[in-house]
Amino acid sequence: MKGSAAPIATKPDPDIGPEDLSGRVRRFYKAYGLTISSEVALPELQPTVPAPPDIAIAVGPVDFPRPAMEGGTAFRFGPTRQYLSWQAVGTFLISDASRIDVDPAPGIDDPLLAFPLLGPVLALTLHQRRLLVLHASAIAVGGQSVVFMGDKGAGKSTIAGAMIRAGHLLLTDDVVALDLSDRSRMMILPGFPQLKLATDAADAIRIGQAEVRPQVHPQIKKAQHRLHDGFSDEAAPLARIYMLKRGERAAITPLPGAGALPAIIKFSYVTRFGRQALVGDFASAHLGQCAQLAAKIGVGRLEVPAGLERIDEAVALIERDLAYGTQAR
Repeated sequence: MKGSAAPIATKPDPDIGPEDLSGRVRRFYKAYGLTISSEVALPELQPTVPAPPDIAIAVGPVDFPRPAMEGGTAFRFGPTRQYLSWQAVGTFLISDASRIDVDPAPGIDDPLLAFPLLGPVLALTLHQRRLLVLHASAIAVGGQSVVFMGDKGAGKSTIAGAMIRAGHLLLTDDVVALDLSDRSRMMILPGFPQLKLATDAADAIRIGQAEVRPQVHPQIKKAQHRLHDGFSDEAAPLARIYMLKRGERAAITPLPGAGALPAIIKFSYVTRFGRQALVGDFASAHLGQCAQLAAKIGVGRLEVPAGLERIDEAVALIERDLAYGTQAR
């Protein structure tokens, strides 16, 4: 009929699934080699087509008392159900290492929920899936990978950013998941293309092709840098573990065999929750994984010169260390 037009055919967005009864849209993502469906919007992750999820994230009530004290936390760990609650953010329930229920605190939106969800909550879920999870950063270098561990403020993300600027690829920041099922080839699983950097580090390193996401809370000082390039979505065999410390000059010193195991245990993510998180046979399994990693890879102490203007000295030393196949002195 005159004046009418044929409807325009459109393709459905592959990363969006049907709405649930709450009106939330279910989106599909990939991270750590898993398919994740989520009712919380997680633009930090890479979208993927709908498929049966390995982990399903749902929004709804969680029967666990939220801490009454301002800024308080409360945790409870069982063999198949783990509860994590932050008074200022919300409560999370992990069930059977395959489902995460999210009960937001009043007025909390998805960008703020994503901070614990993609940090300690996801880390504990991966741990429940029998992966060894480190609080660290990891970079892919020429078909192999390196891990940077260290105390808060040691510069894990900063050295990772400097490696990216030098042409290497991010595997994961903050949560490093290792698949140790093949003892001869320990693999780091790719996380998602985001690096969190303090303002001074971001200004000094200036990673190209990165989008800086808006600050979601005044108390969160590091900015989220979404990488358009500089990310590897392929698992890579682990070649080196470096424990960072400040020094006068760039140097790598292998830790003695007796020192490697305690370092790995210290920076494994689950130890942040204390012995209570290692229920059932998880304690012995976790110790076995840490010992396996210490024996196979070991740990090198990486001294990074003070001052961001000298960070490339550490990058060059890491590249030489990997090229020669033995830890540089």
